[in-house]
Amino acid sequence: MSMRKRPSGTSQPPPCPWEVLVLVATHLDPKNLALSSCVSKSWSVSMSSDHLWEPIVSTHFPSLSSLHRSPSPSVAVPFRRLYTLGRASADRRLRKPPKPTLCLGNLVFSVSVHDGSSRVFTAVKPVSELGFDPNYGVFRFDIDIDMCGGDSVVVDGLRVTWNVVLEGYKGVFTMMDCCKGKGGFVVGSDGWFTEELPPPGGCCSGGGGTGSGLVADLRLRLRGVEGGGGGKVVVEKVGVGMMNVMCWRYSSVDDALRYLQHFLMPSDM
Repeated sequence: MSMRKRPSGTSQPPPCPWEVLVLVATHLDPKNLALSSCVSKSWSVSMSSDHLWEPIVSTHFPSLSSLHRSPSPSVAVPFRRLYTLGRASADRRLRKPPKPTLCLGNLVFSVSVHDGSSRVFTAVKPVSELGFDPNYGVFRFDIDIDMCGGDSVVVDGLRVTWNVVLEGYKGVFTMMDCCKGKGGFVVGSDGWFTEELPPPGGCCSGGGGTGSGLVADLRLRLRGVEGGGGGKVVVEKVGVGMMNVMCWRYSSVDDALRYLQHFLMPSDM
């Protein structure tokens, strides 16, 4: 089939008026508005107008609208550029962090309980041997302590130390160092110990700075000594975990491993 030729002398159809483009553009969403700007130079100018993008930025990213005026009064940041920045930032927030290189099977917990200046006992356990419920997926573990016939301890003098060791003793991170208990202890309940954890990267949180938002949490299950006096007890169980102070919930296993990875495997960060 032969194609019909335009009669000689007939001019090309006029381009779509700028006003019509803008009228159509007001009904487009950001994605189609950006795609339309790729049609031609004239469309790019029309579809990039601040008149079109200002209400979009005000709707989706209202906090960025004030950035339209840059520090230099003579230069204005296009609203289309502000939308691009806001969209990229929002996408990064939704992006899941990478899985940690470290895994629970790489870790060994060492927990020591001190009575005054004397060490009562030290429990060294691979994390793979500890009680852990994968259905909850939180960094919280129980260590059973066999102190039957062992030394009793005085409640008010207890201090605890908790170290996390990388298998093969390739690294160690102190979660809790001779920490004193919080509040008073009641026999038959849990003694509670907490210590704020440092932020990754070695930043100091002293002097009013911001910490990691994480705390090491350790609980001792205490049992009274039959016929014993002076507030003496024995330790039946130790529970350890990592908590987020923003919500006072235990951190997820992946979040805790990503944190510990900074200190135990710094060369991989």
